[in-house]
Amino acid sequence: MDLQKPPAGTPEQQPARQAPEGCLVVAIRLPVRIVVLVLVLPLRMAWDALAVAARFLNDTVLRPVGRALLWTARALFVWPFVALWRHVLVPVGRALAWLGHVLVAVPLAWLHRYVLTPVGHALAWLARYLVVVPASWLYASVLTPVGHAIAWCLKGLLRGMGLILTGVGIGLYWVLRVLLVLPALALWRWVLAPVGRFLAVVGREVGQALGHAWRVAGRISLAAGRALGTFLRWIFVEPVRWFHRTVLTAVGHVVRDTVLRPAAEAARSVGRALRPALASARESVRQARADMRRMLFGASPEPVDPVDRREPVGRAARTLGSSTTALTKD
Repeated sequence: MDLQKPPAGTPEQQPARQAPEGCLVVAIRLPVRIVVLVLVLPLRMAWDALAVAARFLNDTVLRPVGRALLWTARALFVWPFVALWRHVLVPVGRALAWLGHVLVAVPLAWLHRYVLTPVGHALAWLARYLVVVPASWLYASVLTPVGHAIAWCLKGLLRGMGLILTGVGIGLYWVLRVLLVLPALALWRWVLAPVGRFLAVVGREVGQALGHAWRVAGRISLAAGRALGTFLRWIFVEPVRWFHRTVLTAVGHVVRDTVLRPAAEAARSVGRALRPALASARESVRQARADMRRMLFGASPEPVDPVDRREPVGRAARTLGSSTTALTKD
């Protein structure tokens, strides 16, 4: 177990070292920090000075002055009003309330109970016999028959007016029927309807003629188009097809076999020859870019190989140059 432990000072016990930084990073960091310090330092100093001055002013001036003003306001406004309310207004109010109860409320209650209530009851019996009973008799004996007579007269008048209006309406209906409806009905039946039927027949025939003429014209146009297409095909298309099939196709085959295929083979050969050179050039450019990055920004930290701290599985086979003791083991 002791032989398998890592010795002191191994990478596992030592703290990880910071990766080296490039000269470009250091060259940029220092000026930026200097400029920021020059700009921020006056503002921070001014802010700290204002904070100290405000705290001193609050502790020495504003807080004592505020307390004095609060005590003065209480002494001038609150305490006098409290004393006036407690020692003057409340006793005076209680005395006035007692006097009002004794001098006003009690006499008024006695007057209402022993004077106004009996007088009111007496007046209510007198009003019933002097006003209500005569008014009821007058309504039942006089106003009701007169109202019934007036209602019967109005009903008869309305019925007569209804009969008169009904007669006038019937007369107007027959007058309008004879003067307007019957002539209009005769005009529609004997003039407008036959003329409409005639015009409908004429319109239908004209529409059918237009449809037939449109279909016939379409067939004629189709036949003319087919004839013109056949003429153009025999004049232009067939000679062009014959020239392409017999001349251009043979020339294209000759050009493909004698020019294009050899040129393609030569291009493929050149590509196969240039591919290793391009790969070598890309590798050189990549290496140069890595060297430039390492010079400017520093090298990346190298990974630390893990130490195998497991127990030995079994005894290794002995050889001539090895031993089994800790003192003679290499």
